[in-house]
Amino acid sequence: MPVVELRTHRVRVPLHTPFSTAVRTVDHVEAVLVEARDEDGRSGWGEATENWRVTGASLAGIEAAVDGPLRAVVLGRDPDATEPLTRDVGRAVQGNQAARSAVDCALHDLAAVRLSVPLARLLGAGTLRVPTDVTLAAGPAERMRSAAEQRRSEGFDVLKIKLGDPGGDDLRRLKEIGAAVGPGVRLRIDANQGWTPKQAVRLIGEFEQTGLDIELVEQPVAAGDFDGMAYVTARTGVPVMADESVWSPADALRLIRTRGADLINIKLAKCGGLRPARQLMALAEAAGVGVVLGSMMETHVGTAATAALAATARPGGLLPDLDAAWWLSRPPVTGGMVYDGAELCLPDAPGLGITGLAHTA
Repeated sequence: MPVVELRTHRVRVPLHTPFSTAVRTVDHVEAVLVEARDEDGRSGWGEATENWRVTGASLAGIEAAVDGPLRAVVLGRDPDATEPLTRDVGRAVQGNQAARSAVDCALHDLAAVRLSVPLARLLGAGTLRVPTDVTLAAGPAERMRSAAEQRRSEGFDVLKIKLGDPGGDDLRRLKEIGAAVGPGVRLRIDANQGWTPKQAVRLIGEFEQTGLDIELVEQPVAAGDFDGMAYVTARTGVPVMADESVWSPADALRLIRTRGADLINIKLAKCGGLRPARQLMALAEAAGVGVVLGSMMETHVGTAATAALAATARPGGLLPDLDAAWWLSRPPVTGGMVYDGAELCLPDAPGLGITGLAHTA
């Protein structure tokens, strides 16, 4: 029963609260959902999100890649042969990681649906519940403090703090947040490339002196500044995580060789899907580099695919960074994942448990 159709669906979903970083502010998510169907009418789902400032992906570009070379690779192929099929998807186009990821995830989801098992189980997971941190969007110190108090009351004990906003007082913001949440809350700092190497070292040193439980600092300097990443990593006692610097195994190897990061943030939309993400995870483990599985600002479809992979991780590792869909006012699909406090719950249903598009999408 080959793949007989590869469809694209545009969705636009508002956020319940605007989301700001050092790079951009958004109040909605625009994405292309990809649906792979077999002869029996069973569907698998994937997602590619428009993101001009980080991935460069556009809705038109995603649709062109999916409707053209990616569809040509997939149609008529056996969806149960996931490994060779997704390998060929990865080779079909240069760049276009978001589009490749959407098709890769849709094919993995379809394979799980055909076996009547959750996608997480197909990938080797022993659980369908995945804990997550939650992000505090960049803004004035008082507003971030209020948001931290609210997230803490909702059960989140790991907060990812967006700093690096030019002209902002990052130290004051951090102190306000720390005072609001008190002990027992771990803090992750994400500068989104907002600092110079010397500025990063100075600020991280000041952060350490606060006595707060700072778990890591993410992407302190520009994505392409590998020397700067190494400079910061060598001069701070707080673990440094690379995000925008890592798109491929070649990027990860460069960071490993230069000791440019203690951890890497693997995102499907950056690396091209579940297959390459698993390769990056294996590479990091072999090199003794930590991993956090994260997501772009995307919907329940893309977030759930990453959660299915995160569910395979060994217990005791760092929490995934999978609050993206938590910010949405509603899901664009029926069925699928839900949030339960600080945990993401995958349904005990075939694939991702998605039954179709929501009528409000």
